[in-house]
Amino acid sequence: MILRRLGMIVPMMVIASFLTFSLVLLIPGDPATRIAGESATPEQVEQVARDLGLDKPFLVQYANFVQGAVTGDLGTSYTYNVPVATMLKERLPVTLSLTMVALLFALLLGIPLGVIAGRYAGRLPDRVATGLTTLGLAVPNFALGLLMIQILAVERGMFPATGYRPMSEGLGEWFIRLVLPGLALSMIVAAEIARQLRASIADTLRQDYMRTATAKGLSAPTKLFKHSMRNALMPVVTVLGMQIAYLLGGTAVIEAVFGISGLGDFAVQAVLGRDLPAIQGIILFAVMVTLVMSLIVDISYGYLNPKVRRS
Repeated sequence: MILRRLGMIVPMMVIASFLTFSLVLLIPGDPATRIAGESATPEQVEQVARDLGLDKPFLVQYANFVQGAVTGDLGTSYTYNVPVATMLKERLPVTLSLTMVALLFALLLGIPLGVIAGRYAGRLPDRVATGLTTLGLAVPNFALGLLMIQILAVERGMFPATGYRPMSEGLGEWFIRLVLPGLALSMIVAAEIARQLRASIADTLRQDYMRTATAKGLSAPTKLFKHSMRNALMPVVTVLGMQIAYLLGGTAVIEAVFGISGLGDFAVQAVLGRDLPAIQGIILFAVMVTLVMSLIVDISYGYLNPKVRRS
């Protein structure tokens, strides 16, 4: 099953790279003109285009792009004049750190809420948990981030308002600076996890085998955590896999709010500057992350449901 899923990644990456390369070229504006400057002569603009390979036919440009991507060469950023792969390596640890902290908070908040809501479906705890998840989905993460900066950072001084420190400078300082952005980014993911887990647990608790477990005299915690959770986790795994990809790709606003220079900030600057190699590299990386997460979800399915391994 794993080999079959791995084999599907290759054609998907080829299709994604072609679409990425094609769509990025449709962005308005001429990068050669921007690099050469508005006051540059047509000859200077033409020379810049030749140096960048922008004067070559589309298929030739795409072939060069694929050849470079396979070897890890995603081109050179027009804005920073640095290889895109180098920029990704520098910014990736920042975004990965923010994503890991946000995922931790999402699991710590979403799983208990989902379990409580599913265990007491239709009762007061369920209504309270459902209200909290609805609020988590309704409030934009940037608005929540600004609110937390004002209350917890500016007024109370409990956390730093902005900035990032690498883990090498101290685990405590690294974590404390990611608490607020991680919480702001995690709320939507936590709400999705809680809603899916609530529906799954409420459904599994109504199954015949759960009534049999009750007739055998098993305690409520044993029924819930030993017999219900494994089946209830399957749709949650799907949501979690897609939400991790969302966290990696959706950090741009949070990074801007909290002054963090990660992949999201790099992507925004690349779009504003019409930095074609940077845009292509970031999108290709995001596609690869999404495909890898899909593979992990499929493998998790195989663990949770043996039928998938035989299908």
